[in-house]
Amino acid sequence: MVQSTDSLPARVAERHPASQPTTPAKAAAPPTGTRAFSRFEWLIAGRYLRARRREAFISVIAGFSFIGIMLGVATLIIVMAVMNGFRAQLIDKILGLNGHLIIQPIDTSLTDYAAVSERISGVGGVISVVPLVEGQALASGSNTSSGVIVRGIRDSDLPKVRGVADNVKLGTLENFSVSEGIAIGTRLAAALGVSIDSNVTIVSPRGNITPLGVTPRIKAYPVVAIFEIGMSEYDSSFVFMPFAEAQAYFNLDDEASAIEVYLQNPDSVDALRPAIEEAAERQILLSDWQQRNSTFFSALQVERNVMFLILSLIILIAALNIISGLTMLVKEKGHAIAILRTMGATRGAIMRIFFIIGSSIGTIGTLAGFALGVLISLNIETLRGWIAGLTSSDVFSPELYFLSQLPAEMDATETITVIVMALALSFLATIYPAWRAARLDPVEALRYE
Repeated sequence: MVQSTDSLPARVAERHPASQPTTPAKAAAPPTGTRAFSRFEWLIAGRYLRARRREAFISVIAGFSFIGIMLGVATLIIVMAVMNGFRAQLIDKILGLNGHLIIQPIDTSLTDYAAVSERISGVGGVISVVPLVEGQALASGSNTSSGVIVRGIRDSDLPKVRGVADNVKLGTLENFSVSEGIAIGTRLAAALGVSIDSNVTIVSPRGNITPLGVTPRIKAYPVVAIFEIGMSEYDSSFVFMPFAEAQAYFNLDDEASAIEVYLQNPDSVDALRPAIEEAAERQILLSDWQQRNSTFFSALQVERNVMFLILSLIILIAALNIISGLTMLVKEKGHAIAILRTMGATRGAIMRIFFIIGSSIGTIGTLAGFALGVLISLNIETLRGWIAGLTSSDVFSPELYFLSQLPAEMDATETITVIVMALALSFLATIYPAWRAARLDPVEALRYE
């Protein structure tokens, strides 16, 4: 039976006598509405959020919106943490084995390496200066042969190369200069099939000059130490030998191939470059770690930015689901909205009610995603090992990713940026449906009630 809409305010007044004017002689004051975000608005929004049988489909959309925002935020936090950890670990491994600045001679050989090293050591901001002899060779063991980079280093300078000195797994580097042995990485030792006290044959094409031409130089060295830097490229290709032995092996007499300079702050290479060039007091070619690895780190930064943009689409899609869910909820609750309007609820109150509904989904989803992302980021290596054991595969291959472990390093600024972005998208997604709900005409909604 169709009821007249004219009797609805009267029935409401009968049920709520307190809403009638207390002074009939005076005109009724216009309704001022409820206080912004009052308990009444939160109560109505909470009732609309709870699922009913008729609104099951709307609740499913809201659930998918919540899950989408949660997974989007968690994925962004995890990916950014892994990318940051990957970059930090690579820089640490690279700078743990290589100097921040490398000095190479121009025109004349570096026979005055000792004097140049002493002068550069006096420059402010320089931690240590390490002259070295470097050359390429072929290392042969019981299993196979492999191309290696041989570095000759003084006994007193070896502790300054912390990437090697702090990561000795087998053997010792004590009295390295008089041991007449070599130090190799774990992956190279495994590939060659050697261990401590085993002999490794080093073959260099630049050997002795004879009437028949240049003959390769071949010499066997015992392995006195095996180190593990944690970067597969270094653990499988570097061989360290005493400085004097390397000079004799590569026919360099009393000279060095280069001088590595270690700084207190790796990012201060540009500021210290003029002072180091002046202290060298000779023609040198100076290159820093940023120049030598610029292509690699530029590619890593581009990949990081692209991943951020792509994964942000997950949050955007979840926000669009909030729009569709709220729009359907507004259509479903049209009659209830009209009744609230006739009882005195203002347009602003209706808009805030639906804003609370949508923003609650976004806020709870964002907080849940933050908690999930932090939890996984802090236990990423344990999770990687569990997945690798479950699938019987190497999830993070050191040969492909250089590192032997999956790193994760959360950045507070990036994490806050992800959270703010997710909240902003969620809040923006609620504005249009809430505005539509506030613009609903109660007369039209109740015309056939």
